[in-house]
Amino acid sequence: MNSKTKEPFIHLTKRGSIPVHKAMMIRIFAVICALIVCAFITGLTTGINPMEVYSSIISGAFGSARKTWITLQDVSILLVISLSLTIAFRMKFWNIGGEGQVLMGGLGAAACMICLGDKLPNAVVILLMVISSLVLGGLWGFIPALCKSLWNTNETLSTLMMNYIATQLVLFYTIKWEVPKGSGKIGIINQDSHAGWLPQLFGSKYLLPIIVAVVVTVFVYVYIKYTKHGYEIRVVGESPKTSVYVGINLKKVFIRTMILSGALCGLVGLILVGGINHTLTSTISDGRGFTAVLVSWMAQFNPFAMIVTSFVIVFMDRGAGEIATRFDLNQSFGDILTGIILFFIIGCEFFINYEVHFRTGHKDRSKQQEVRSC
Repeated sequence: MNSKTKEPFIHLTKRGSIPVHKAMMIRIFAVICALIVCAFITGLTTGINPMEVYSSIISGAFGSARKTWITLQDVSILLVISLSLTIAFRMKFWNIGGEGQVLMGGLGAAACMICLGDKLPNAVVILLMVISSLVLGGLWGFIPALCKSLWNTNETLSTLMMNYIATQLVLFYTIKWEVPKGSGKIGIINQDSHAGWLPQLFGSKYLLPIIVAVVVTVFVYVYIKYTKHGYEIRVVGESPKTSVYVGINLKKVFIRTMILSGALCGLVGLILVGGINHTLTSTISDGRGFTAVLVSWMAQFNPFAMIVTSFVIVFMDRGAGEIATRFDLNQSFGDILTGIILFFIIGCEFFINYEVHFRTGHKDRSKQQEVRSC
């Protein structure tokens, strides 16, 4: 019976560990393969020289000083959201509510600017904006964590549903505060007085998000790796049963961590409303709350690796816009190229975690059968 059993042509085994340089070579090879596929599709569908397309991608991100600053600013915003979600992800609490938490942080900042901008000194308004953004963002993280702790609800669904509630709240207040009436949008808040506008550091309007991103990256790394709370997060993520055995209060860890995760997302809302756009819309996050999930997973929850993954996604996104403008193509073509490259980058993780084996020769199989019979 055993002699007639055919060994599968391909079978997989999970790798125990892989050297860093070998993992890096796999990733580089994946990127090269992605660029080749993109070049083939570009030439086949548009007739445009692929090298011109790649040149446009670089130009879209770094073609001028202003483009470079905007790219770094966008990377910083995406990075902070990714770090915020990672805190929860490390304890296997799947916080998909970054979009709503950012919106609520922005709503808190906008409320202070509109309602208190002409009543209090600017420094007080900004202080209240910071507090409001952190509190509302933290609240939007606290509610799903509380439901999980009390009733063991599915955190993926609850955090996702909170996004829709936040969106509707922002839409409600957009109509309430719209300027001019009937426009359906708030417009630039305090355009004349600049009340509540966050200060420009060293005369640059792009620098504040970058500095915040650096501080948050270091904070998250130290918090997870070197603090008691970070240790509890790691233990809960690795084994909830072990954490209970060693006396860790799961409910307390869930709630505390999600408040922090939501508050950091709320901080992004503050920066978007008070420091970059100076207005509030339901699309102010521009989907980055969901993109941040991809960034976190691609970096395997490593705060410093997220700098690279955030950069890759923003770089490709800005390049896609440049392609659409320069070659008179729609935005979708650039997004297709971005999707192909990300597909290869994510897919290569399979070959980092698993090793592929092919069926051995007839003689080798005979030897294996002899060994099994012995």
